[in-house]
Amino acid sequence: MLALLKRHLEPLLVLVLLAYPLISLLGSGRRVREPNVVDRVVLGVTAPLQRGLVSVIDGVGSAWERYVSLRRVERENQAMREEISGLRKAVSGMAEARSENERLRRLLNYTETEAGPVVAARVVGINPDANRLTVRIDRGEGDGLARNMPVVTPDGVVGQLLRVTSGSADVLLLADPNSRLGVRVQRTRARAGAAGTGDERLLRLDYLARAEDLEEGDAVVTSGTDGVYPPGLMVGRATQVQRQGAGMFLGANLLPAVDFSRLEEVLVLCAPKVGAALVPRSAPVPARVEERRP
Repeated sequence: MLALLKRHLEPLLVLVLLAYPLISLLGSGRRVREPNVVDRVVLGVTAPLQRGLVSVIDGVGSAWERYVSLRRVERENQAMREEISGLRKAVSGMAEARSENERLRRLLNYTETEAGPVVAARVVGINPDANRLTVRIDRGEGDGLARNMPVVTPDGVVGQLLRVTSGSADVLLLADPNSRLGVRVQRTRARAGAAGTGDERLLRLDYLARAEDLEEGDAVVTSGTDGVYPPGLMVGRATQVQRQGAGMFLGANLLPAVDFSRLEEVLVLCAPKVGAALVPRSAPVPARVEERRP
């Protein structure tokens, strides 16, 4: 019994100290009396403990409220992040749609100025062979396309059809070394030739007489003398003009009017002039065209 009392002495003392004020209050009823010495001692001992318990309870309650508030704010932030992400995707989609609409509007305006039939097509593939600069479009024989038809954009000449199947066609870009066409300096009307260099950013101007007037930035357009391209289509602008001291022709390059690396939609002119093709029929065609992935 004594061992049991020793083991539970401290909890019993705390219980007595806490229970005494309650017993005194119940015993006094409605009577108000001055606290005696024992009351003062008990109150003095239990007051810090009561304050500590109240502080702990208040702290736990406050921490719980903050935790609940933080969880609510976190959920709201997550919902806002998802909403912002959705809005960004929507804005991006609208920007892409606006860009496509603008390109299609330019194509439509261009087709209205053409007297002959024009077929709009989307670029769906590129040739991985660096020695053959071609792109694949999603129109073919079923749409009235045939080999050697000119391909353009509102900016200028793209190239000509090299191979046509029932549902698609390969376009030989103007920058390909096998491409040749007749051109004219728009300002002076001097005739010359243009050829691809294998570099999509540069064309070569050929057979322009050394005595002709050619300046940096002069516009060069198709002459219509090659039997494939109609006259007046924009080809590029003169650059790196070199007037040699001897020889029949001056040297110059052309900055192409079309950015071949950014082609998305093109127009095929289905009624070119009858004449010699720019690419001989014996020319090799790409063995494979790599499809573009979205």
